[in-house]
Amino acid sequence: MSRGGQQVASIMGTLSAPLSVLSGTVRRHRPDYMIILYMGLLMLIGLVMIYAIGPQRANVLNNSYGSNYSDTYFFVKQAVSLLLSLGAFALMAVLPYTLITKHGGKLLLIGFASCALLAITGWAHLSIAQCSLGACRWFDLGGLGSLQPAEILKFGVLIFVAGFLGTKVAQRKVNDLHETLIPLAVITALAMLFIVVIEKDMGTGIALASIIVTMLIVGGISKKIGAIVVGAAVIVGIGFIIIAPHRIDRITTFFQGDNTSTTDAASYQIAHAKIAIGTGGWTGVGIGNSVQATGYLPEAINDSVFAIMGETFGFLGLVAILGLFVALLMRLLKVMDHLIDIRLKLIAAGVFGWLGAHVILNVASMIGIFPLTGITLPLLSFGGTSMIFIAAALGLIFQLSRYTVHTSRLKEATNENSSSRRGIGRPRYAGRSSS
Repeated sequence: MSRGGQQVASIMGTLSAPLSVLSGTVRRHRPDYMIILYMGLLMLIGLVMIYAIGPQRANVLNNSYGSNYSDTYFFVKQAVSLLLSLGAFALMAVLPYTLITKHGGKLLLIGFASCALLAITGWAHLSIAQCSLGACRWFDLGGLGSLQPAEILKFGVLIFVAGFLGTKVAQRKVNDLHETLIPLAVITALAMLFIVVIEKDMGTGIALASIIVTMLIVGGISKKIGAIVVGAAVIVGIGFIIIAPHRIDRITTFFQGDNTSTTDAASYQIAHAKIAIGTGGWTGVGIGNSVQATGYLPEAINDSVFAIMGETFGFLGLVAILGLFVALLMRLLKVMDHLIDIRLKLIAAGVFGWLGAHVILNVASMIGIFPLTGITLPLLSFGGTSMIFIAAALGLIFQLSRYTVHTSRLKEATNENSSSRRGIGRPRYAGRSSS
């Protein structure tokens, strides 16, 4: 068999590889309900924000494009998205994780197929492909709303790569070039082709790369190979920027720093985002009193919602919201640290990288320490697909939290199988039991 055939066989072989089921060694127990608490609070805050600024957004669109949005249109859509997200969370929380991981390959193929279908329909100028500013990123489902295939692909990559990489870690082949690294590079390259090149969505591409990189780190990739991977990612990222003029404009605007002006089209959004946050002061102007949401700040209910929250709730409000994100991310780390099965540990790590990348990129771009990427703020921004799939991923982690073990059991399992777990981080919560 040729080397290419061996690589494909290595990838597809994971589809039928048995998962090391924990039910025989770990008794199912009470899950981590703090995940629900933090997620629910963030969703509630997002719903309140959409209720407050939705009428302003509707008014702006009606005056600018002659549309006929009602004052409650965006609130109702966000409420429906929230209910669907809670449904996705519940489904992933009760659907046996062994069933989900077993079909990781199928989920990945569905993600690629949906992105390919979007590309084809976009090139054919079919009405089902929702395109704007030269990029087709959504399927237009009419009264059902829209669907972003990139989110399906991210979820598929999360599940499949966790299973594939977990198998290689168990076989002590995580640093093997032909059996591990090249197959992962193929998957990553195909995903980036669809998301960054075809759909022109650099922010989502960075988030997907964060999922894979986080899993590689937790899987124990060597520092030398890790440095090469990071270097290659930087070079590829620079290439993606060079081929897209609008990305070059964003980089140029970023390096202008505080010299940005509200009269400069390239710096308009970040300038008004800073104005919004600065206007909020310590305690904010109050719900429903945002000025920037009346049409000054672009994407006020989507990518720029963090800036509007800064204007509404002030610095203290933003600190509280970021505190909720940090608390949620720490719960993900706790679940990850107290799982025995490496594949499940990698799933938790991937969700941590997914959520963390979205939060960091969105917040950093709004305060001017990172170029604008057009990425949503999880659970808070208006939109359904992103919230649904992030909620589904959190639902899966909620289920996995039922199979965590006490630190003493974790150390015992580590000692018994240290050879197959080389490079896995030590528990960060040595003095706590897992609930």
